[in-house]
Amino acid sequence: MRPMPFIARYIEAGLFRARWLIAPFYLGLVLALAMLLASFVYELYQAFFVHLSLDPESVILVSLTLIDLSLAANLVIIVVFSGYENFVSKIDTTDGAYRPSWMGTLDFSGVKMKLIGSVVAISVISLLRTFMALTDPGTQVDGARLTWMLALNFTFLASGVMLALMDWLSSLSGHGEKETDGT
Repeated sequence: MRPMPFIARYIEAGLFRARWLIAPFYLGLVLALAMLLASFVYELYQAFFVHLSLDPESVILVSLTLIDLSLAANLVIIVVFSGYENFVSKIDTTDGAYRPSWMGTLDFSGVKMKLIGSVVAISVISLLRTFMALTDPGTQVDGARLTWMLALNFTFLASGVMLALMDWLSSLSGHGEKETDGT
């Protein structure tokens, strides 16, 4: 094996170090997580102190909103941890007892599946919240909006099924094993 040319070593070292340019994106997602938390707290405050209504429909709508926000927060955490570990650096936790079991094991394909699953769940919850709001007296039905929401929900669902099918076919052919390079 021939020694690598001097310039090639520096180019490759620079490219390898360039992965750190992704780190600010993950820090930005942590700020988005803080915004989701603020929104969650605001929704709780509104539910308990402003619109204190204990009728079942209102409680269900508030619950769906809180579930929606928690799913989005879980999704952000999955993207931050798995993206950072797959593309930047391993996260060194001194006490492994508190380390989530999926950290370090979720590859790019797994992140895609969790992403589309969360998007579908969030879409379904938004659709359900919209349908629940239709039971309110005096609520006008916006047919075009409902049609678009249904179409978008089915598009997300079909995309998830297609991604799962592609991953399954890839695993059958042996090309999907240990996919951690982001391609």
